[in-house]
Amino acid sequence: MTVEILTVFAILGVTIALFVSDRLRLDVVALLALLALALTGLVTPVEAAAGFGDTTLLLIAALFVVGEGLMQTGVAAALGRWLGRIAGTSERRILAAMLLLVAPMSAFISSTGAVAIMLPVVVTLAHRSGISPSRLLIPLAYGALIGGMLTLIGTPPNLIASEALVGAGREPLAFFGVTPLGMLALVALLLALVAGGTRLIPERVAPMSSATEDQEALSARDLLISYGVRGTLARLRVTPASPLVGASLAECGLPQRYGALVFASHPWSPERQAPGAARPARADTRIAVGDLLDVQLSNGSSERLVNELALAPIDLGSKSKLASELLILEVALTPRSHYIGRSIRQLAIRREFGVSVLGIQRLGQNLTNDPMAEPLRFGDTMLVIGAAQALAPLVRDQRYYNDFIVAAVPTALARQDERLSPRAPVAIVLTLAMLVIMAAGWLSAMVAALLTAVALVLTGCVRLNDLYQRMSWESLILIGAMLPMATALNKTGGTALIATGLVDALGNYGPLALLIGIFFLTAIFSQFISNTATAVLMMPIALASAAQINIAPEPLIVTAAIAASAAFATPIASPVNTLVLKAGGYRFADYARVGIPLQVVVLLICVFVVPWLFPF
Repeated sequence: MTVEILTVFAILGVTIALFVSDRLRLDVVALLALLALALTGLVTPVEAAAGFGDTTLLLIAALFVVGEGLMQTGVAAALGRWLGRIAGTSERRILAAMLLLVAPMSAFISSTGAVAIMLPVVVTLAHRSGISPSRLLIPLAYGALIGGMLTLIGTPPNLIASEALVGAGREPLAFFGVTPLGMLALVALLLALVAGGTRLIPERVAPMSSATEDQEALSARDLLISYGVRGTLARLRVTPASPLVGASLAECGLPQRYGALVFASHPWSPERQAPGAARPARADTRIAVGDLLDVQLSNGSSERLVNELALAPIDLGSKSKLASELLILEVALTPRSHYIGRSIRQLAIRREFGVSVLGIQRLGQNLTNDPMAEPLRFGDTMLVIGAAQALAPLVRDQRYYNDFIVAAVPTALARQDERLSPRAPVAIVLTLAMLVIMAAGWLSAMVAALLTAVALVLTGCVRLNDLYQRMSWESLILIGAMLPMATALNKTGGTALIATGLVDALGNYGPLALLIGIFFLTAIFSQFISNTATAVLMMPIALASAAQINIAPEPLIVTAAIAASAAFATPIASPVNTLVLKAGGYRFADYARVGIPLQVVVLLICVFVVPWLFPF
């Protein structure tokens, strides 16, 4: 083993360890690996930059724009509402309708975007039907992952596989080349769940009989208890003797002096018999005599605050729900959230939305050590509270995959204008035209996608300002920076060494044994690092393994792509798994209980069907 091979293996090992540790963003880790390869001379500067001009990268970027067009014009959201109308209240019927909708959606837009759109719809359906959301959300995530196996453009591993074949002098994968594999996996999942496979999924979240306002209030109280803030909320009335009279909330300095956060105020002058409607608590909100202040208190600060500032405690009352106009939401950060890496104190959430954050959970556990100073991570959930008029735009603008998503939308906010954009027909026609062109092979997939992306922008279906903010830069940089790793493995002989090890261990048992080995190795990687990075690493190994035993590379390449997308066994295996983690109340082992049997099914599909579709 040469020094160059040892060096590239060391860089690869550190890269995988950093991916698994989640201490740095994936794109930052990939850039560090790229720099390490360039500084050690394993790749030239031209080779280091080649990944960012790769056709796969351009195709994925263009397809993201197409997906944005369907979301910004309301087409994707309309499909979700259609599910709510046809699914009924039967668990089996909801499961079947949900899978048959989310899988085709994921075949053409990102699986993460599809789950973010469908999550509030499915949770609402579960509550309306008296079903635990836990029974539906893991199937939702798995259906989206399998949906990516239905078309060439459904998931990055398929595109990377096709590009690897082209680089080896073979024909690219057809647009529907992998569709039979995805269809069989989807049918297997559907049959298993409808036949009672949901028994493997524990009911971590109690079902509701219907989503009435009283039950929503109960759910809000449960959320307060879950986040450990139920006993920290108080309502205080400002007396004439209070030094707060006439001051703004910013001038009062209540968080600094007393650890008290005012999240709403109600005007209540002495001449009025009842308080007015709740107002968002902003930094410039002025306090007047008689105002009611809804406050979150730190431990032990209540008595001192009341005594020193001449405030009168008011009983919240069991029927007040804090205030009739106040609502509590639980929101989860998305993979592309601009809030990731920043703390609540650094963000302008109150100024931007007029709401306050009461607590933060990470993987279902409360952050207790100064949570407002903790940098946020993907999958973190926040408990926010505010007036209905402040939360309405938050739900409308953020619900469909921006910085965060709302798992369950209260009835008071659900009755919003949900009409399709006038440009929706244009987005549908352009997307269908792109699919026809790709399927017929009239243009390359990259050119067809770029043409459609530009047309969507020019026709106003996609707003450029929103697009640049929401583009999946992390994924694009990850792919562009990891592709030179495959180049370095090939140049140094590292790929050949790994392939030789696989062939020596399994080659004597025939190509099917090698296919199984490729599946297992890829599946293990994909549970802990992104499916995109896994595909970039595995495609050269699959090509080299096929060359060593003189078989066609297509069966191993396709198997590696399918195995990379079969990220079912852990909550960190895919962003869609993480998105449903808190809403379903799942534990780490819940994914393995359902995901590992499903991976075995996908393996069997690869063993029996891949050689038939793609002969050795």
